[in-house]
Amino acid sequence: MDKICINGGKELQGQVTVSGAKNACLALMPLTILASEPIKMTNVPRLSDINTMKQLLISLGSIIREDLFKGSLHLHTPKISSHDAAYDIVRKMRASILVLGPLLAREGRARVSLPGGCAIGARPVDLHLFGLEKLGATLDLKDGYIRARASSRLRGNTIEFPFISVGATENLIMAATLAKGTTVLKNSAKEPEIIDLCNCINSMGGKIEGMGSSEIVIEGVDNLKGTQHEVLGDRIEMGTFMLAPAMAGGQVIVKGCPPTYLTAFTRKLSETGISVETGENEITVTRKNDTLKPINVVTEPFPGFPTDLQAQMMALTCLAKGKSTLEEKIFENRFMHAPELIRMGARIEVQGGIASVTGVDSMKGAPVMATDLRASVSLILAGLASKGETVVSRVYHLDRGYENIERKLATCGAQIERVV
Repeated sequence: MDKICINGGKELQGQVTVSGAKNACLALMPLTILASEPIKMTNVPRLSDINTMKQLLISLGSIIREDLFKGSLHLHTPKISSHDAAYDIVRKMRASILVLGPLLAREGRARVSLPGGCAIGARPVDLHLFGLEKLGATLDLKDGYIRARASSRLRGNTIEFPFISVGATENLIMAATLAKGTTVLKNSAKEPEIIDLCNCINSMGGKIEGMGSSEIVIEGVDNLKGTQHEVLGDRIEMGTFMLAPAMAGGQVIVKGCPPTYLTAFTRKLSETGISVETGENEITVTRKNDTLKPINVVTEPFPGFPTDLQAQMMALTCLAKGKSTLEEKIFENRFMHAPELIRMGARIEVQGGIASVTGVDSMKGAPVMATDLRASVSLILAGLASKGETVVSRVYHLDRGYENIERKLATCGAQIERVV
């Protein structure tokens, strides 16, 4: 099993370009179910989660051709050959649930296993089912599978989510695209990945308004055509690379994503004393001072501080002068990286959904184990700033969401390598 070894304490200098956004691509790929014409996606990241979604779509009847050199996917689903999203595939990734809405919209039936993914909380699919029932679907949970049927075409409706859910918003947008009449989604998610999904659907002939706001209006259409779409840059990857020089020292330019996607994160990073300069599609991060200031972070839905950057920011606060707090309000089990950071010399106390971090002067390299995607990269960041060697095992978690991260960091001067 692969491991990543880091010899820390080296300042970073250089620039990196982020890949296409994993979370955007995983929502865009199921669109092939909604259209019988081909769809071409560019700026697609090479990640294990993307491969899992490919396997799932192929099992349903999609024909997929990949150009690895150009980072593009050609998806074509002229006919659905299966309505079953099997456990063996779905268990690997929570985003697999996003085939449920499109299958119902196009075929009127689906059988989808309850999904898996990182063990960072229960993350129930209740809101997905709640919304689909509002559109006229009949649902039954049996033997670990969601069995869904619609006796006729789905019908538009007004759906108000009791709380914000990115996945449910995406699933309902796709299902409502082919529904009869108008669907209004209230208290919907506002993430850039939602906007990217809606823009792609509109380029296919869909009629969606209000994306980026809490109320999205979808006017159902009879069918969708093919399209070509460029996946937006990964804001979580950008935030992660911004923290690399903040921890290890030096200056790094991170390109490929609009800085406006990270306003709340950038504000908190600046509060620590790190210099952040934004451009049109890039951010320059410089650590000028030896002393980092403590901060208080609360994770929130977009445009708030992203839960997907909480673990990485915790790694930085381990080196701040004073006490920082991080409150996790999105997922209830997302502090599993804390014990591993403690192995490297961090001082962290976790009570419920709040982690208190008292900064230390320095951290030491150690053998550590990744527990989920974002936790794994927080350990790599800590390794960059630590004395001695850090060895991160179970990096298959990392490969779910970061494309060639060790190569990108190495181009900036990090002493990092992957070993078998």
